[in-house]
Amino acid sequence: MRSVLLVEDEEQARAYIKKVLEKLDCGFVVAGEAASGAEALPLIRADAPDLVIADIVMPEMDGVELLKAVREEGIDCRFVMLTCMSDFEYARQAVEYGASGYLLKLSLDPAALRETLAKIERELLSRDRLRKLDRYRRAIPEKIGDEPTDHPEINKVIRHMAEHYAEELSLRDMAELACMEPTYLSDLFKKKTGSTLTHYVQKLRVEAAAFYLRETELTVSAVGEKVGFANDSYFIKIFKRWTGLTPSDYRRGDGCG
Repeated sequence: MRSVLLVEDEEQARAYIKKVLEKLDCGFVVAGEAASGAEALPLIRADAPDLVIADIVMPEMDGVELLKAVREEGIDCRFVMLTCMSDFEYARQAVEYGASGYLLKLSLDPAALRETLAKIERELLSRDRLRKLDRYRRAIPEKIGDEPTDHPEINKVIRHMAEHYAEELSLRDMAELACMEPTYLSDLFKKKTGSTLTHYVQKLRVEAAAFYLRETELTVSAVGEKVGFANDSYFIKIFKRWTGLTPSDYRRGDGCG
């Protein structure tokens, strides 16, 4: 369920909007209420809701001022503004500051609200995917650990590959990083990890590709390019070698369970 903070100075209006949300049953539930922007801001700071539905005209701090404050503090939540016809200029300002939309307060149309919530759900799904991708990128070095082997220079190479697996990684570059001759690095890396440098990079790229195939709607071609494969055919070949499946088969569910 998506959490909603309802910010409206009229108690009757809050009760009506809450009732409409419950009837729509679109996966959005009112988790908190506030009668002004000043009252809402600390609630948003404490536990950022997925969506803030805020009246534009309120005492102490109006809806546009609340939206501006939240954006300036970098808090990630969506806004829908409630407006009267005479508030249209304020509504336009709110959209400029990143509000997802606005609704007419005096004649709240459930169909319009449903359409707005569907749009916001799409935005939130996109946000959630980006957050997962960011967590995945940050987790790769952590998963490898600070000391994956007992050799500090090999560990340096491993960490570099984990952070830059999507880039072009040559044996010569890795050798320069480790201050070793390329042939010596290859032999030592295999001895310390049980894997060749090429296979180690392939494994990182295939694991990343599998994540993108599960969690995004990027095309197979875009996934391959994003994780560092030079062309589609090579990506498909290496992915199948490691997983037993083509990227398309993996995405269809054969490898996602």
